Amino acid sequence: QVQLVESGGGLVQAGGSLRLSCAASGSIFRDYVMGWYRQAPGNQRELVATITSGGDTNYADSVKGRFTISRDNAKNTVYLQMNSLKPEDTAVYYCNAKHSRFTGFNFWGQGTQVTVSS
Repeated sequence: QVQLVESGGGLVQAGGSLRLSCAASGSIFRDYVMGWYRQAPGNQRELVATITSGGDTNYADSVKGRFTISRDNAKNTVYLQMNSLKPEDTAVYYCNAKHSRFTGFNFWGQGTQVTVSS
């Protein structure tokens, strides 16, 4: 079992920046691929970015060049630095932990709201 607690959401003007954090507990952090997903009202949850324990990253095309995912394995924390924010980035952002070897071990945080005003 993995517990995930997100923080760092809020209201920001277009062009601004925010950094989200997700603290993990309850299992071996290095065993998990960590990710950020988001869900806007009326939309399905979508991938934003993922990062392996070795630091390999993957980004949605819509955020490439603006968002950066990183992780600190010593602190069991994953981050999402969001720059040049746009109103269309407005959504609830969810932290995700997926075991790198075993299926069925997939955990979600409670979500944090990010609102970008125009």
